[in-house]
Amino acid sequence: MHGEYKVPGGKLVVVDLDAADGVLRNVRVAGDFFLEPDEAILAVDRALEGAPADTGASGLAARIDAALPPGAEMFGLTTEGIGVAVRRALAHATDWTDYDWQLIHEPARSPALHMALDEVLTAEVAAGRRPPTLRVWEWGAPAVVIGSFQSLRNEVDAAAAARHGIEVVRRISGGGAMFIEPGNTVTYSLSVPAALVQGLSFADSYAFLDDWVLGALGDMGIKAWYQPLNDIATEAGKIAGAAQKRVVAGGGAVLHHVTMAYDIDADKMTEVLRIGREKLSDKGTRSAKKRVDPLRRQTGLPREAVIERMIESFRSRYGLSEGRVTEEETAAAEHLAGAKFGTHEWTARVP
Repeated sequence: MHGEYKVPGGKLVVVDLDAADGVLRNVRVAGDFFLEPDEAILAVDRALEGAPADTGASGLAARIDAALPPGAEMFGLTTEGIGVAVRRALAHATDWTDYDWQLIHEPARSPALHMALDEVLTAEVAAGRRPPTLRVWEWGAPAVVIGSFQSLRNEVDAAAAARHGIEVVRRISGGGAMFIEPGNTVTYSLSVPAALVQGLSFADSYAFLDDWVLGALGDMGIKAWYQPLNDIATEAGKIAGAAQKRVVAGGGAVLHHVTMAYDIDADKMTEVLRIGREKLSDKGTRSAKKRVDPLRRQTGLPREAVIERMIESFRSRYGLSEGRVTEEETAAAEHLAGAKFGTHEWTARVP
């Protein structure tokens, strides 16, 4: 069995192993990481040899920690990352490069239709009728997108939203509210087979699916990192938030979508969103306006150039062919937008 895992902010870990009689055998750990002293790699392999095959990543990490020689140092590598690579091998996880990725970047859609497209396209990936897909959104109207479990009245000032012509929609994933203005926002979705994140914890899957965009931002001169559970941050502040939804039907799939602030009208945002002190208490800042630092200021690039560089960065890593939403997918999404995402019943399902 073969498993790979790129440590967030670090290097690639590769594990090859067998499993016999419920334990790990013939374990070999490799990768482009740095480890001192040289013989420490043998200690890592020995620590994993004979481990029960149902040991979790943290338990495997503990075995390695106990076996490393005194003074051993890891660079671009963690014992937890090795444990995750082992779990991915045992789960027969796939890798990004195992797939023919498709790009969808089409003209602007309404907020409700975007919500519906996420659900439809991810279900199609789960059913095996669509390849893994990167969809870059173009917004047809300003919006507030609230998480699946958020209270509508606690998150949004309805009068302020109406005054500014802002539509409120609810997505199928959890997480917090997002303030959207078409020219000021970069949003994308990944609809991926469940096999891509096999062996990863829920939290680890966020870092794993965000890793490519951290590289894309780095190519634009932005030092960014994944900030648990679902933020992308820089020294200047948060620039993006992610959310996920798991689909269990068919072969299973994961929807992972990210909204990034290219620019932001902070005064309007704080009028429309009810951002409470409790939410800000663990963010190290007293002002919601200071929590988000837009891409425009950090890159100096037009929004279109930021999107193009992100797409090219993904393409250079994993390959990416041009695609489109099919007529059947469009019809299904339009129906779902009208019957679900555009209705008050859905938007106010948590009043």
